[in-house]
Amino acid sequence: MKQFFTANNKPTRNIKFDTYRLNIRKMQLNNDKMDQILLNFLARYVILSEEEQNVILELAIFKSFRKGTILLKEGQLSKDAYFVLQGCIRCYYIVDTEEKTTAFYTESETLNPPGALNHTPSEYYVDCLEDSILIVASSETDEELFVKYPVLEKLCRLVSEDLHSKSQIAFDNFKISTPEQRYLNLLEIRPDLAQRIPQYHLASYLGITPQSLSRMRKRLVRKAS
Repeated sequence: MKQFFTANNKPTRNIKFDTYRLNIRKMQLNNDKMDQILLNFLARYVILSEEEQNVILELAIFKSFRKGTILLKEGQLSKDAYFVLQGCIRCYYIVDTEEKTTAFYTESETLNPPGALNHTPSEYYVDCLEDSILIVASSETDEELFVKYPVLEKLCRLVSEDLHSKSQIAFDNFKISTPEQRYLNLLEIRPDLAQRIPQYHLASYLGITPQSLSRMRKRLVRKAS
């Protein structure tokens, strides 16, 4: 490596190279962190050997998306499922030109659209509410891989069944709840969303107008005081 010298013939540091090396190190640390988030999530379902963990990390496709990116459109055919490492994505329908938000997904949560499983066009849209880092994986994993690593097939099945069950329970509870109950439940289970999500998206999710949400918040504050 070349050295740079001053008038006194003393070597000086290559600032650009040091900055580049520091950025590479930060990227490595960030990738290690993302890997661990994924492995911690999968550990809820099965115990993976080191070899199986490495296979999953090699298969995973890490992608960055800017805020506002549309990942999936109504009517689109897609085999992709999404695991959120960082950021927030949203599902919504368009009804009479108006967006109707149905779900939010943040860190360590997975969205596996029904169309990706049954090979039908999507009934809704998915977009990024924040700059996001996602693992985008095809629902059609190579069968040869399942033969070689049976635990991966078990893992995919357990995750899909768990997500479907949780989604159905959440939908059933949502249908029988008032907007205020939905909001209080959101604050209890996912308090971060109330701060991260724009009010008009949050109001759409609750099934009310932004003005009604504002009045409800003020009313709840008065009750608590």
